[in-house]
Amino acid sequence: HHREWRCERPPSCLRRWLSSAAPAPRVCVVGSGPAGFYTAQHILKHHGGALVDIYEKLPVPFGLVRFGVAPDHPEVKNVINTFTQTARSERCSYYGNVTVGRDVTVPELRQAYHAVVLSYGAEDNRVLGIPGENLLGVYSARAFVGWYNGLPENRDLKPDLSCETALILGHGNVALDIARILLSPLQLLRKTDITDSSLAALACSKVKRVWLVGRRGPLQVAFTIKELREMINLPGTRAVLDPADFTGLENAVKDAPRPRKRLTELMMKTALEKPGEKAVEGLGDSAKAVPTGDVEELECGLVLSSIGYRSLPLDPAVPFDSQRGVIPNSSGRVEGVPGLYCSGWVKRGPTGVIITTMNDSFDTAQSVLEDLQGGVLDMIPSREGFGAVESILHSRGQCQAL
Repeated sequence: HHREWRCERPPSCLRRWLSSAAPAPRVCVVGSGPAGFYTAQHILKHHGGALVDIYEKLPVPFGLVRFGVAPDHPEVKNVINTFTQTARSERCSYYGNVTVGRDVTVPELRQAYHAVVLSYGAEDNRVLGIPGENLLGVYSARAFVGWYNGLPENRDLKPDLSCETALILGHGNVALDIARILLSPLQLLRKTDITDSSLAALACSKVKRVWLVGRRGPLQVAFTIKELREMINLPGTRAVLDPADFTGLENAVKDAPRPRKRLTELMMKTALEKPGEKAVEGLGDSAKAVPTGDVEELECGLVLSSIGYRSLPLDPAVPFDSQRGVIPNSSGRVEGVPGLYCSGWVKRGPTGVIITTMNDSFDTAQSVLEDLQGGVLDMIPSREGFGAVESILHSRGQCQAL
């Protein structure tokens, strides 16, 4: 198993003597993306004795900050510096190449730690559930983003970029990221940390036109103004919006919250020519998409489905709401399982930006701290932490290169 930032702790005899009064709380965090690191950071900062071990399925840390953020958004990746500081704490250890639920189970982790926090994110994508979804040339946004960011499981994707028209299903920031990467001039992409193989493929790309297709109207788009501006200002590219989509929106947007108002005004300003008709019931964020019965055909050679990510159940011992794709919880405390917590997308669903996840993770960490201080967690006996997990990994032949 690959390890980084391994800090030695006092020998066990000394540790036992030091901790005979009250054992140091051992906390396990599953997943090393923003949710995992922010949870660890908050616990370490506000509890002077807590020891935190972070487990990760991949060899390397940082989750979607590393493999999900667009390569031309380096400023978003700056949080990696904060996470590295957390990992350097002598009370924090990182273990990569460990798949929880397979190499070691959640009940086994609960035996080895006083508290276990599940922060493993949303590794699947939502499916459309329509015929043709599995045709050649149809990809999930998640796989495509993983491809240009060098995620090991997606690096051999080889998307066919020989067509002139691509279609992206979805109106979120990820959809705009993909459109921007597909249409960006090569000299801009060369300055980013995009993978060499993706850059080579994009250099040969014939894609000139990208449709962004969503179920609902302009008032319900999920992307934010920064991403829209980047798209509108992309050199050599023209944003084309249908003016008919914006009819009567001046009044509807008057009382909208300021960010939504500014976003809609920018779209209205940009709106140019054509196509189609759609019907939306209701107003504001909650409007429902209603089939009109009209069918429009868009010819394209590449379809990318960007309709959201989805969390998967990790272990039969952990309750999971398949309908909502989250672990049922209250302030991060997993329902019915004392000592088990969750944070990030698996806690609240795959929405929001990094700051949303930060606040959410601090909320969970606070629950852990309250339970440690309030005597909710059984602190006697002391727990072995990674020592116990290491034995389990060895017994299953999962321990190479420790």
